[in-house]
Amino acid sequence: MDWSKLWILSGGEVANDHNIYVSNFSNLILMTKQHIVFLTGAGISAESGLSTFRGKNGLWTNEEWVHLASTDALYNETEKCLDFYNWRRKKLSEVEPNEAHRMIAELEREHQVTVITQNVDNLHERAGSTHVIHLHGELSKVCSMDNRTTCVKEYPLTTPIRVGDKADDGSQLRPYIVMFGEYVDSMNVAIDIVSKADIFVVIGTSLKVYPAAGFINYAHHEVPKFVIDPGEMEQCGQLGYTHFKTTATEGMKLFLEAFKEL
Repeated sequence: MDWSKLWILSGGEVANDHNIYVSNFSNLILMTKQHIVFLTGAGISAESGLSTFRGKNGLWTNEEWVHLASTDALYNETEKCLDFYNWRRKKLSEVEPNEAHRMIAELEREHQVTVITQNVDNLHERAGSTHVIHLHGELSKVCSMDNRTTCVKEYPLTTPIRVGDKADDGSQLRPYIVMFGEYVDSMNVAIDIVSKADIFVVIGTSLKVYPAAGFINYAHHEVPKFVIDPGEMEQCGQLGYTHFKTTATEGMKLFLEAFKEL
């Protein structure tokens, strides 16, 4: 090995015997880790027992539930809206991360891993993932009704949010969720991450809902790209994605085997 080049990359100093200081060598190892970016949807959490959104019997096939997940319901039928989310929050408290969640988290031992999720559950975090971007909010948190980005805090899933419960700014407490009719704040950050990924993996999303569906277009054309979903994914094939047409857990096993060959 050319230790002088290693020194230049690490920004450190070379001792007389050409050994690199441990701290600087560790920095170099971090620099050479591959950045694996996952985009996950409801399909990965379905294996834990949570409903999908637009699949068969999905949440958004029920028009009343679509309404209750909207800003119209939040401001005009607040109690019904909160009851709907209290039901979803309680359901989340009753399920556990599955093997697919855990396999993603395990990759952090050797690689830089970012999870961008359309899901509002906390199963990635509970499985051990430490860098998770929630596009649509989190059921395990609450915020201010006056401003969704303020007074955000963790809130026990088994504790109902009631009309009259106050955020720290004195406004009504609400779920920290991007309702229908609200803007997805983290899109630009997520797009930037996808565009810089060394490996991009899409799991359990129909890719029918924009703006998140557009993420597949931002991965660099030269990086390995995979999609794991039992459905048809013609648009991904046209963009050079390898499609594992199966469940999240089985697809992750196939991805890990393919990853070894990269």
